[in-house]
Amino acid sequence: MSQRLLVIEDEPTLARLLSYNLMQEGYEVTIEDHGTSGFERAVHEPFDLIILDLMLPGMNGFDILSKLRGKGIITPVIILTAKNAEEEVVQGLKLGADDYITKPFGVSELLARVGTVLRRVSGIKEETVPETSDSAIRLGQLEIYPEKYEVMLGSTSISLRPKEFEVLLYLARKPGVVLTRDDLMNAVWGFDYIGGQRTVDVHVSSLRKKLELDPESVHIDSIRGVGYKLVINKKRSAHHQES
Repeated sequence: MSQRLLVIEDEPTLARLLSYNLMQEGYEVTIEDHGTSGFERAVHEPFDLIILDLMLPGMNGFDILSKLRGKGIITPVIILTAKNAEEEVVQGLKLGADDYITKPFGVSELLARVGTVLRRVSGIKEETVPETSDSAIRLGQLEIYPEKYEVMLGSTSISLRPKEFEVLLYLARKPGVVLTRDDLMNAVWGFDYIGGQRTVDVHVSSLRKKLELDPESVHIDSIRGVGYKLVINKKRSAHHQES
């Protein structure tokens, strides 16, 4: 069965270009040229990937992305951004976008990014966890449930975007170990991801803010020029449990 793609783009020429080239690769493509109708389509129909322009009539791309993630819809999203619009990229990634493409872009880049995101998502779906096993990762006050995409810090549930969760999970599997940006990018986005390391920094920054609930128990350290490591204060956690 062909993978279903939703393209939300109001510029007719670009929409036709996207549709033609994606269909040539065997994808089933649906086009929406209005933000509101695109959002409704994304909510009520199953898609394997959404290509989302940010500047749309009715509802802009940021609002669409935010509302989708707010409803728990984790369909991967690639956003289309203007050249030199780093703020747009950062905001989109923070809202839960999986990747971005800067206009103008070539067909080969588009197809490469679409393929990369779909392969990564397919790999995650194929991973299975035995129903009888407790696969939770427990590090002090931090508890991570990979099969549920849930995180607890003490008695508080921490809401994370899918990519934020995957970054935290990778760090948590090697606590105290310095992991380079390349390590994180390859593990979370895949070896053939062609985006920049800025993507990693944005997600780590967002994670830090969400872990500030109990920074003395768990936090992410930056190692200048190298990468990041997850630090667990076990003494602090033990004291917290006793009190």
